[in-house]
Amino acid sequence: MTVATTSRAATLERAVQAIGERSYWSAFPEHPKAYGEDAPGAGEEAFNDLLGEPFAIDGASGDFIDVAETSPFGIELGITYPASDVDTVIAAAANAMGPWGRLSVDKRADVCIEILETLSDASFQMAHAVMHTTGQSFLMAFQAGGPHALDRALEAVAYTYREIKRLPEPLTWEKPQGSRDPLVIEKSWITRPRGVAVLIGVSTFPTWNGYPGIFASLAAGNPVIVKPHPATILPLALLVRIARTVLTERGLDPNIVQLVVDTPDAPVAKELVMRDEIGIVDYTGGSAFGRWLEQNATHAEVYTEKAGVNSVILDSAADLGAVFRNLSVSMTMYSGQMCTTPQNIFIPETGVDVAGEIVSYEDAAAGFTSAIGALLGDDARAAAILGAIKGTDALVRLKDAAQLGTVLLESREVDNEEFPDAVVRTPVVVEVDGNSGLFANEMFGPIIFVVRTASTDESIRLAKESARANGAITWLAYTDSDQIRDAIIDAAVDAGVSIAFNLTGGLFVNQSAAYSDFHVTGGNPAGNASLTDPAFVARRFVTIGVRTEP
Repeated sequence: MTVATTSRAATLERAVQAIGERSYWSAFPEHPKAYGEDAPGAGEEAFNDLLGEPFAIDGASGDFIDVAETSPFGIELGITYPASDVDTVIAAAANAMGPWGRLSVDKRADVCIEILETLSDASFQMAHAVMHTTGQSFLMAFQAGGPHALDRALEAVAYTYREIKRLPEPLTWEKPQGSRDPLVIEKSWITRPRGVAVLIGVSTFPTWNGYPGIFASLAAGNPVIVKPHPATILPLALLVRIARTVLTERGLDPNIVQLVVDTPDAPVAKELVMRDEIGIVDYTGGSAFGRWLEQNATHAEVYTEKAGVNSVILDSAADLGAVFRNLSVSMTMYSGQMCTTPQNIFIPETGVDVAGEIVSYEDAAAGFTSAIGALLGDDARAAAILGAIKGTDALVRLKDAAQLGTVLLESREVDNEEFPDAVVRTPVVVEVDGNSGLFANEMFGPIIFVVRTASTDESIRLAKESARANGAITWLAYTDSDQIRDAIIDAAVDAGVSIAFNLTGGLFVNQSAAYSDFHVTGGNPAGNASLTDPAFVARRFVTIGVRTEP
């Protein structure tokens, strides 16, 4: 049940406050128990009702297409989706844009928040949809696919609302003219949507990465065409269906939000984004297509998040065991399929200073691999941490990575008792030399490189070179030296990478908090946009001035 408009206004006001303060706040509870004891069963039943059936959307085509969507956990999805053609969808979006764009930003934000509230009501259904299309564990799918994604969406709405509200109310402008009468003119400003927006979804975190662009565009007055990844359709299809229901109930055109589904054999993304009506493109995925969008969709505002190579720089620490316990989680959760997961850990061959004593490189590397082995030694726990592998390409990379250096820890298959057909592998840990360059490209999946360097200075240099050449989203560094900390910060700033230091507790470098952390900087090849900063929203609308002489 959604809340009243006055409550939604209060939520928006609090979200605007949060992005200004950048302190902790969340509008949507992340603990499953907060949703009531009946919610888990009802959500699972609602998910199961979707399996093997056409996914109906009111107002969409009556024809359905078979898709390439499968579950990494091995269950049969069997969902078909409405067929659509680019011409019809774009025409409907263009027709919806005028009335939607003429609503006040207050009304658009109110509608957006009602959609988010309705999505929150469906959190358990969404969790199963995310889990069984991406391979995330249930708890990760529930949190990242539900409340965390919703907070990212609300954050984008708050930024858009704040940027538009920066414009003053109509005013009388006067310019003194000395002894003559002043120049006087009445001024007001109207914002107009940029154009039809397209969201091209990612296969691993469709809602967390997709919602910010969708809701920033909606709040700015742009209709949105949602084009999910062909292997991960259901979560964003649920969003579209819920959004269209809310829009219809509010007496608005449901074609403000539409779904376009394609297959690997018949992709439509290029045809869709190259239409002149398209004013905005949001994309998360591989670097090759991201670069193509940036270079070719020049008629539109293009926001990308692409691949990156995230690094850990190990210099010194007070408790190496605590360091490795933290890293063993952050570098293995969801089988390394998070865009913020560290791939490379740089360790100097001179060893690591631990509370004033030098731990040799060999012992440090052994301690790291031992921590991973201990964490993932039990299949039940390993299955809960690793989730399942999305796609066969990761398995190929896993095999190839083992040939690149000395294997410190072999990958193994993990049995998932609940889902026996799930594809689960522990990570391979491979030692390579810092001069080899073998670690410099992203190896998406359960692959970790221990990079042996001559010194911490070389570790910093190599991490910086990799980030500037191939992108990076996160760095994590361990040092007790203020001088080295300053050097790492300087390198991170130069490379355009967000940096964390000395994480040993329950906070992991993979995690990015809405309203506080900026996800991606836009300062290196990992992406040209940041979730969320003012630049992410400000060009989704244009401002028209109106001047009238009294």
